Amino acid sequence: ICLSLVKLLFYLAHSPLGSIVLLDFQPRQFVMVDGNLKVTDMDDASTEELSCKEDNDCTLDFPTKSFPLKCSVTGKCEGINEKKNLFNAYRYFFTYLLPHSAPPALRPPLSDILNATGDLRYGINETLKAFEKVLHLYKSGLYLQKRPLLLKDYISLKGFRTVEGEDYKCWPSYSHVGCLLSIHSAEEAAAICNSQSQCQSFIITQQRTWTGRPLAAFQSSWTDLIPDTNAVVYIKRSASSGERL
Repeated sequence: ICLSLVKLLFYLAHSPLGSIVLLDFQPRQFVMVDGNLKVTDMDDASTEELSCKEDNDCTLDFPTKSFPLKCSVTGKCEGINEKKNLFNAYRYFFTYLLPHSAPPALRPPLSDILNATGDLRYGINETLKAFEKVLHLYKSGLYLQKRPLLLKDYISLKGFRTVEGEDYKCWPSYSHVGCLLSIHSAEEAAAICNSQSQCQSFIITQQRTWTGRPLAAFQSSWTDLIPDTNAVVYIKRSASSGERL
């Protein structure tokens, strides 16, 4: 959602009509269409930038913060439309969505984006570049470098999967009845399972997220197995010790 919003604001900042500001910037003005964020109401959009004679005429005011801007040689407050959109994106979207569901290794760069947009140290170009860098790390799995290899602690059973049903819950799960998380690889899934005291097994499903990452279902047992030619179930060696597989 945040990346899609930034792409939209990038377009508005560089539109053929000039820099466009959304004067009534509220979450209710946006809708998701085929995975992309769209603005539904352009009645309150404007290409007008505040006129000025000196820098003191160019203060961008919000309820909790104010930002001094420059008065350009053409007598316009420099970048005011772009900055107004970006700070509204920060206060209505970024603060609620960015900090909470990223893998731990990606939280520092997302925190940098949050702080930089909250202080308007980034413009829209820098913000989009920073988001795309995080997306590359996320999709490529580069954020997983220098981690201990944990998959060796698991037994893999090809041609089986565990019976679906209500199980322990985790955050941020794609399922409200269990623990279904996005992963880059089986190795990352093993690390997640190790970090959860309830987890005894996991299966990598055929479902994929918008970034192409598969979803893995983490479960507290592994004893209810059913045949599935397309599946592989991974079971903790410690959980399977003393049991017949």
